[in-house]
Amino acid sequence: MSAPAARPPATRPNIKSHIMRRRILVNRFILLLSMLAAVGGLFMLIWILGDVAMRGASSINWDFFTQLPTPPGTTDEPSGVANAIVGTLLMTTIATLIAVPFGVLAGTYLAEFGKESKFGATARFISDILVSAPSIVIGVFVYLLLVKPMGNFSGWAGAVSLAIIMLPVVTRTSEEMLRLVPTEMREAALALGAPYWKMLVQVIYRAAKTGMMTGIMLAVARVAGETAPLLFTSLNSPYWMDSMNEPMANLTTDLFNYAMSPYADWQRQAWGIAFLITMSVLVVTIITRLALHQRSDA
Repeated sequence: MSAPAARPPATRPNIKSHIMRRRILVNRFILLLSMLAAVGGLFMLIWILGDVAMRGASSINWDFFTQLPTPPGTTDEPSGVANAIVGTLLMTTIATLIAVPFGVLAGTYLAEFGKESKFGATARFISDILVSAPSIVIGVFVYLLLVKPMGNFSGWAGAVSLAIIMLPVVTRTSEEMLRLVPTEMREAALALGAPYWKMLVQVIYRAAKTGMMTGIMLAVARVAGETAPLLFTSLNSPYWMDSMNEPMANLTTDLFNYAMSPYADWQRQAWGIAFLITMSVLVVTIITRLALHQRSDA
């Protein structure tokens, strides 16, 4: 009587198909988790924006943009944050004018000339530290650097503190965007006889402008909501400013003071300020993206 035939061993294609099915299942599971995370983040964002819009839009009127703040409880007088709006625009504009040129130049050096040097590695390391540094520490630093020697709070000190916060963000973003530009574009421009500076300005900067502008807008959006450094530098004021050498009103400090107050009219003003800051950052970001998109299409 012959022995029963042995079961043939599993073939290699069957093993490969099993591994492939497992990879597909794992891939679908990770995609599902990623989608749920994205939906959760989007839900929280819509929730926050919707809450701010519903509570803050009712506080927005003509007096909000044109009148000075009034003492708490005086509901019969028009109240607004006109001085804080002007102060915020002035300090943010000056901070941008200080930080953007230095940040772009520093990012250019790190991307083009300081890739392997010890100085470039040190500058990159310091920039990374400053990006994650608490803003209140920068406020204390500027207080000791400018406010205490000058003997008074000022808008200049507030602008400098915001510029220090913006500088590492612009620097690291500019460096990363410039590094993404293909080396062939540099070689082609230099092969045509263009000087190095002209290649940077007319070729490399143009190729990386979208990412660099995005980094600049991220830096502006960050300092637009900073409160801690301004408490130590520009402080606040309920009056119109005569110059940048005196305490200057700003929206974030007003938001902090009004939100912490027990008065209902100040709390309504706080929601209006939160709505104004949020919508301003959103509108500026959208306009910048659309302008850059149209230029790239052209």
